Amino acid sequence: MQLILASASPRRRELLGLFGIPFVIRAADIDETMDPSLPPEQEVARVSRCKALAVPRQADDVVIAADTIVVCEGRVLGKPHSPREAEEMLTLLSGRDHQVMTGCTIAAGEQVQTFTEITDLHFRPLEPEEIRRYVESGEPMDKAGAYGIQGGAALFCRRMEGDYYNVMGLPVCRLWQQLRHLAPELMEADV
Repeated sequence: MQLILASASPRRRELLGLFGIPFVIRAADIDETMDPSLPPEQEVARVSRCKALAVPRQADDVVIAADTIVVCEGRVLGKPHSPREAEEMLTLLSGRDHQVMTGCTIAAGEQVQTFTEITDLHFRPLEPEEIRRYVESGEPMDKAGAYGIQGGAALFCRRMEGDYYNVMGLPVCRLWQQLRHLAPELMEADV
């Protein structure tokens, strides 16, 4: 029995480490394109499910997969493809409320459970110069919405309601509860 994280994200690796259960990493290689005509919370869940099911595993292995997006004024913000796009995303988030949505899937044997965790945030108004400096730091380039709440963007967030770790990419509290319910043997096993 192995616990498998279907992600190469260093943040997800760090957060899953909080569980104290050994795990291996097998990043899923799938098309993460979302259908803009469907609700974002539904699409982010679908992508996480596709990731979980794409990872090779043995019958008794447990796979955890996640996908995170930022949604502001109905616009889905994934990872920026350029510094200019990162600046545009941060300008959109400046002074506004937005949501971070993480679709999370646990595949254990024949059981596959998917949920979406949503955290509400409000960024203070940002000056163009601080956006530029933050983008030049390189930190935004591999993060949904072009920011890392655990890094420099901590200075941008005035208010947050929900799971802080969800904003980092893995809703650890809810995931822990679901994992204990879906795969209790994993908690007891000497893996």
